[in-house]
Amino acid sequence: MIRYLQSWLEWLKSFFFKREMELSLIGLQNAGKSSLVNVLTTGQFQEDMIPTVGFNMKKVTKGSVVIKMWDLGGQPRFRNLWERYCRGVQAIVYVVDSSDLEGLEVARSELLALMDKPSLKGIPLLVLGNKNDMPGAVKTQELIDKLGLKNLRDGREVCVYSISCKRQSNIDITLDWLSRHAKN
Repeated sequence: MIRYLQSWLEWLKSFFFKREMELSLIGLQNAGKSSLVNVLTTGQFQEDMIPTVGFNMKKVTKGSVVIKMWDLGGQPRFRNLWERYCRGVQAIVYVVDSSDLEGLEVARSELLALMDKPSLKGIPLLVLGNKNDMPGAVKTQELIDKLGLKNLRDGREVCVYSISCKRQSNIDITLDWLSRHAKN
């Protein structure tokens, strides 16, 4: 009964109080950042996405949370912009192609270099190993090891999920994590 009452109150509050979240989606090219934005905003997966040139910004409302997403290009020429768009956000979402074993070393070095920036200290990090539906995709623990996430020692919260934008697997737990990090 208490659980029912709590969920009913949350539903009622969603009509009057919106929480906001601003996040940056980063990762190497072809990791699936724009696909994730598309799945979150439209609920649909598109097979042929055009690579992001520079950045795109999208807003989506999920329940009582308005999420403003900066989708940043992952090509080498745009990676120097990542820090600028990650400052002051509630979360940094790092999307990795978990089936691209050769690209994981570059993904690791780019992520660790970015997380070492003093301006980003303490910002929660959500790592999404996308394309878990592909043959040879690494599992969550292997992704943690290959990306060196245990080396992040600045006290920031780090969470890792294995997802598939194409199959929309674990998108729900991703949204749940994001909602918990929204501002009141």
